Amino acid sequence: MSFPLLTATAALPAIGAIATAAVPAARRTAAKWLALLFSLATLVLAGVALARFEPGGARYQLTESHAWIKDFGVRYELGVDGIGVALMALTALLIPFVILAGWHDADPLETKSSRWRPTQGFFALILMVEAMVILSFEATDVFLFYILFEAMLIPMYFLIGGFGDRAHTGSDENAAAQRSYAAVKFLLYNLVGGLIMLAAVIGLYVVAGTFSLSEIAEARANGSLSMATSTERWLFLGFFFAFAVKAPLWPLHTWLPNAMGEATSPVAVLITAVVDKVGTFAMLRFCLQLFPEASKWATPAILVLALISIVYGALLAVGQRDIKRLIAYASISHFGFIILGIFAMTSQGQSGATLYMVNHGISTAALMLVAGFLITRRGSRLIADYGGVQKVAPVLAGTFLIGGLATLSLPGLSPFVSEFLVLVGTFSAYPAAGIVATIGIVLAALYVLVLYQRTMTGPVKAGVQGMADLKARELVVVLPLIALLIFLGVYPKPLTEIVNPAVQHTLSDVQKKDPQPEVEAAK
Repeated sequence: MSFPLLTATAALPAIGAIATAAVPAARRTAAKWLALLFSLATLVLAGVALARFEPGGARYQLTESHAWIKDFGVRYELGVDGIGVALMALTALLIPFVILAGWHDADPLETKSSRWRPTQGFFALILMVEAMVILSFEATDVFLFYILFEAMLIPMYFLIGGFGDRAHTGSDENAAAQRSYAAVKFLLYNLVGGLIMLAAVIGLYVVAGTFSLSEIAEARANGSLSMATSTERWLFLGFFFAFAVKAPLWPLHTWLPNAMGEATSPVAVLITAVVDKVGTFAMLRFCLQLFPEASKWATPAILVLALISIVYGALLAVGQRDIKRLIAYASISHFGFIILGIFAMTSQGQSGATLYMVNHGISTAALMLVAGFLITRRGSRLIADYGGVQKVAPVLAGTFLIGGLATLSLPGLSPFVSEFLVLVGTFSAYPAAGIVATIGIVLAALYVLVLYQRTMTGPVKAGVQGMADLKARELVVVLPLIALLIFLGVYPKPLTEIVNPAVQHTLSDVQKKDPQPEVEAAK
């Protein structure tokens, strides 16, 4: 039997979570280093999986399959395509930076509302989320995926509600109430979506007799699986609703600004750069593959919702006074671009959407983590409390600017490639949608540059005087992310070669081809 690489990649952070939680309470520093070492080891295994993946090979590679719950036909089946392996690598890459950035976020505080902040629990929960997210990118059994899709809500709930942002303008009691509200809202929204998905998962089993993606695909190919049009559409809606909540897509997005605003900055990165990607990934793997006819049927409505997300999220970002909520609404706009690219159902659109998932994860991590370092120094999330930071902390201001420029998709940085492909792919199939989506680009430039101008330029405000620049640990967090933004912006080929074959498989599932350009005959 070959080495179960995919299982090991997901199991290692889970083992690390247990080991970190078991560290004695007084040895907080040891717990931090242990969590970091396990995250780095996971990154190594993810790198091995990425290196062993053959872009021109089988659709699902490094596969594993074992009987799990025989009476219900549930199997422990794993496999990665180009999209799954890229997102798995992204997750493994970001977690060490999340841990380093949150190095002191769970240290004990002597405040009335938070006398005990278990460091071991904080880092153990982060590793547990990593394990579940990685395994969800690998799962090719629908029921196994559903279990992971729901289970990851539990550690995220405690990370949001139990380890909130210390830079809160109100009283300690108000801060605790806001954290609890954000955590409960996150949990309820996603639980409702998951329960609706559970009904659809059961319905799929009744129709197909299996939860295995490979068996369902084989049954479709040989004609042994027939699904009534109405049944397929209802099942599609059940899956899509859950994924749209997780993504998040307007109007199911309202939990995200609360969760990101009240969570610590590293946990906010975990939410939008890691966990939310499961929603958009699942649209590609499950919605389009399992329900091709229903996916095409729902495309016009989904494109409209995606366009609303793009414009609405950007408009609300422009009007924000809170730095973290501004980044949250910007992410809603960016997820609109991702979903737009997926349902444009062109090779450029879906390649761009997949690249967007990866590049958005890197750019949002860079911007949010630098913003977190800034907020920690000043003790406030309000934009109005800042000014002149570039004069006292030029490196912090410079890295903040690069993260912001990546967020607005400046040419030369990796998000530009993604956004360009999404717009090209959308415009070739739906010109009107492509034109409307460009409004999001204009608004992104507005909210990013205004944010930088108000916080980093101008006179040095009283609370900013004496602000320290980035320290060595913080530079270790930020500089590799910036280097990746530049590298993939200049040379995206390594990533496109991995994801493009998977995109072609997805388009084949829905029997879609790229529209041919109209060329007028020469007179």
